[in-house]
Formats: sequence, structure tokens, C-alpha cells
Amino acid sequence: MKMLAEMFSIGPGNKDHHPAFRCAVGVFVPLITLVLLNRLDLAIFASFGAFTGIYGRGEPHAVRFVLQLRAGLLMLLVIFMAALAARMGPVWGLDAATHTWLLVLATTLVAGACSVAISWLRLRPAGSLFHIFAFAAIASIPNQPPLWQGMLVAVLTTVFALLVGFSSRIIASHRTPWTRPPRIRRTRAEKRTAWLEGSGYLVAAGLAGSLATWAGGRLGFGHNYWAMVAAVVPLVGHTTRHRVRRGIQRIIGTVLGLLVLAAVLLIGLQPWQTVLVMALCQFGAEMFIIRQYLLAQVFVTPLALVSTLLVVPASPSALLRDRIIETVIGAAVGIAVVLAPGAWRRARQSATTA
Repeated sequence: MKMLAEMFSIGPGNKDHHPAFRCAVGVFVPLITLVLLNRLDLAIFASFGAFTGIYGRGEPHAVRFVLQLRAGLLMLLVIFMAALAARMGPVWGLDAATHTWLLVLATTLVAGACSVAISWLRLRPAGSLFHIFAFAAIASIPNQPPLWQGMLVAVLTTVFALLVGFSSRIIASHRTPWTRPPRIRRTRAEKRTAWLEGSGYLVAAGLAGSLATWAGGRLGFGHNYWAMVAAVVPLVGHTTRHRVRRGIQRIIGTVLGLLVLAAVLLIGLQPWQTVLVMALCQFGAEMFIIRQYLLAQVFVTPLALVSTLLVVPASPSALLRDRIIETVIGAAVGIAVVLAPGAWRRARQSATTA
């Protein structure tokens, strides 16, 4: 009952509207520009470039700039590799099934490597969830725009997010001292923890992606990377109960978010209205991502699916179906990975006692 109460409780606010507004602007301006240019095929590159703005949300301006610069460069690397991976199938003459499994393998490696990199660079939010999403989503686009155009949009969006990150310096009351952050000195324990966390992301993403791909091929649903994203959600947290709670919140929040998305799709929005909805969802997600993860997912779910529909038109009903199935698969795998070490220790203790 205590866990259930914690699942639906909400923490106090701490000027969350400031980073929420910055992130919303960081998404809206690049996307509305692409709408005006009639280049929605490049929207996904802008969407993931804008993820730079979510890092360093509560830090002084100088520290925030350094953290966002590190995060932006890492995301640009992931976007570039994803664009190359998308071209791997046609260049090598791979069939669709083989290409899909290779993307699962590549996304799994990205999950583990970026988790270690995020820990190494001491970035927050922790983990490689955004990098898994970015890599798999871009690599899955069948008709890729020219590589230089996609990367140009991603770089420009990243630069814009950096500018937005310290834009409040123009207001004297919001200005913080421009002091460089101290040099990172990693202890042996921190290095060991980073590699252990990376291994957890590798296992969770790999298992979820493999299971979702295998089941999807037989039952006819797709978007296996959504399972991989959901699988790493429970890996963030200081206690096992907190991690399991995040996995359950991911499922409940996704279901509620799908109801919101269904209502939005029934309206039938124009592209500029869709971009406005995405900005509002980004604002809502950042408002509650720290205080109430379940509520944040109500905004994250339509944000992710609307951005997918903006680039690759598909059946809304199929997307809704795939999202809930993949989320349940991924969250279940993630919770199992979280509980596995404790179960293994208890089994060994029982065997030793016997």
C-alpha cells in the first residue's frame, strides 16, 4: 500500500516551469521552422537535437552550458550513427528481417555505451533512454533525407538549445556567476558503477528488443525499439522498490497518454498545430518528470507518437496498439532485470544454507 501511495503522490515544485519553458521553446522553434519550410522529413533530427535542453536543468549558467554541450555532442554522434545505420540495409543488400535484427543489436550496443558515457560525463538525467530512442527511431526511417541535411538540422537545433539554455542571463535577477565547473575526477567505485550500469542497460535493452522483434514478427506488430526504451526505465533509481515503481508507472502513464493521443488524433490537426501540441507536451513532461513520473508519461506518450506520425505517416490505431504492447514487454523485462540480482543472491544463500 505504501508503494501504491508513492506511485500516485507528487513532490513539491521547484521552479520547474523554467526548464519546462526552455525545453518547449527548444522544440517548438526548430519544428515550426521546418513546417514553414515544408521539410517535415527533417523533423525527427530537430526533435532529438532539442533533447540537449533537458540536461543541466537546475545548474548555474556556466555549468549548464558545459553539461548541455557534452550532452549535445553525444546526441549528435548518436544521430549520425543512426543515419548511417539506416543506410546499412540497402548498401549491404540485406533483407528486412536481417536489417531489423542488426538494428536491434546496434541499438543494444548504443544502450550500453551511452549509459557508460552519461555516467562518465556525470550528466543528468542518467541513463541512455534518449539515446536508445534517437538511434532506433532515426535508423528505422525507411526513406532517409540527405545525410548532410539531417545533420545540419540536428547541429543547428543543438546550438539553438544551448543558446536557450543560458538565455535568461539577459535578465539581471536570473543571472548566475559564469564559473567553469570543476574537472571531473572519477573514483574507482564510480568507474565500477558506470560499467555495471552499462551492463544492465545492455542486458535489458537486448532482451526487450529481441523479445519484441520475435513476438512482433509472429503477431504482426512493430516498433520494437519502444520495448527497448521501456526496458531501461526501471534501471534508474536508488532502490529496487523505486525502480520497480518506475516500471509500473511507465505502463500506467502510457495507457493514460494513449487516451490523450486518441483524443488529439480525433481532432485532426494541421502540421503547425501538431508542432504546438508537441511543445505543450514537452512542457508538461519537464514540469512533472522529477515530481511525478506517471503524470510525466501522460505527456511523453503523445509527444513520442505525434513526432513519429509527423515524419512517417502511419495508421494511428496500429501505433496505439504497438505502443502499449511494446511498453508492457519492455517494462516487464526491465523489472525482471532489476529483480534478478536479488533473486540470484537469495537463491545462492538458500543453497549455501541447505
